[in-house]
Amino acid sequence: MARKVIWSYEATDDLDALAEYIAKDSSFYAAAFTQQILDISRSLNEFSERGRVVLELGNPNIRELLIREYRLIYSIEQSRVVILAIVHGARDLKALWERKNIG
Repeated sequence: MARKVIWSYEATDDLDALAEYIAKDSSFYAAAFTQQILDISRSLNEFSERGRVVLELGNPNIRELLIREYRLIYSIEQSRVVILAIVHGARDLKALWERKNIG
């Protein structure tokens, strides 16, 4: 079943901050990486279950895809997929999650 993919405000902010950070070294790579993330997120409309469950959060409906060293974290709902965050893999996700109160 196809689901609508939407981005939370927090995830949009994460993507903007990531693009800005990469653009300090290369605007080309910032744009390319941003496009890669957007393309992968769009594919979740048909293949939302392909990501692995985020073990730290203990919710089978919150999943992630790894894109380079980043985690694209999303929630699967009945008719939509909500992109919740983009987090560097080295970050303490549980602490970040509690601080931001995401999901």
